[in-house]
Amino acid sequence: MKKIFALLMICSLILMTGCGGSQGGEKPADDAGKIKLGMITRLNASEENFNEFLKQIEDSLSVKVVSHTSVFFDNLSAMQAALQAGQINEISTYRSVARYMRAKDSRFDVLKDHSLEFIDSFCFALREDETELRDALNKVIAEMQSDETLDRLTKEYITDISAENDPPAVDIPHFDGAPTIKVAVTGDMPAMDCILANGTPAGFNVAFLNELGKRINKNFELIDVDAGARAAALASGQVDALFWVVGTYDQDRKALPYPLDSMKDVAISIPYLLDSRVGIKLK
Repeated sequence: MKKIFALLMICSLILMTGCGGSQGGEKPADDAGKIKLGMITRLNASEENFNEFLKQIEDSLSVKVVSHTSVFFDNLSAMQAALQAGQINEISTYRSVARYMRAKDSRFDVLKDHSLEFIDSFCFALREDETELRDALNKVIAEMQSDETLDRLTKEYITDISAENDPPAVDIPHFDGAPTIKVAVTGDMPAMDCILANGTPAGFNVAFLNELGKRINKNFELIDVDAGARAAALASGQVDALFWVVGTYDQDRKALPYPLDSMKDVAISIPYLLDSRVGIKLK
């Protein structure tokens, strides 16, 4: 049953990116007794309709998920502060992020049993008319999967990061005369998308874009944007691409349908990374 629930969650969850969202305010009285679960703001899904979706899952599959009520945050820092202040009970994030958070602060503990655990995939998002760029990214991502470059970068900049070392800064090459693509990075998904305390993007996001730039002969400029502001940044032209959104793919990178509202006016790349969602609480 848990496997079926996980699959439906993958099929149904929309791109995790910003369109506003709360910063951890008080919940309605009818949420009394429920676990307040912090999440990064989702696109095209408010807290209310996301919680209603969980209720529908419970009704259709007879699994207990409505004991959670979702609280959306526009960035990781605000969500961590809310957990430490007792405004939420748990954080729902990804295993790689949980590993990074626990390495940096021993007060965080990863839950052994998390009813909302499922696998998501990370993709680029571009404006819908950027199909040529999307196709170029897809070609290179597929090549990097085949030649194991993605596996190497994931191991070096995500899996092997320790508490003693921040992800290293990586210089992105500049190609004279080549077009520049502005990419929104957030720092809200370390170590995949990491920004150091001094404001410098570092680690996997920079190393990955470095390799992409070499292969498609384009320049990348990294723009620091809160996760909750990325959709507006893309729509307004402040950036040309979002480094990560959560795509509707399964573990084999097969595209899946989803019943909720889709992200309009956006082109999505194939996934470059998969990760499972886990829960975090304070010890």
